[in-house]
Amino acid sequence: MSAFVTIYTTTWCGPCRRLRSQLDREGIAYETIDIEQDESAAAFVRSVNGGNQTVPTVVFADGGSLTNPTVAQVKLRLAAA
Repeated sequence: MSAFVTIYTTTWCGPCRRLRSQLDREGIAYETIDIEQDESAAAFVRSVNGGNQTVPTVVFADGGSLTNPTVAQVKLRLAAA
């Protein structure tokens, strides 16, 4: 699958590590942005999550996002694009 997503994450986030591992297995390319190192990224995450800094937040090429998705949800969203 030739796709790309951006994952907003933290270094300590277990669900983030799990999702990255699953995306690696599925061949889905991604960029990670640590919201603890980038305040503008943290602000973006809050803006799409009702004020919460919930990670992983995954953003797609069209600007849409999913919060704490399963790899199946990411694949479905990518297939719909």
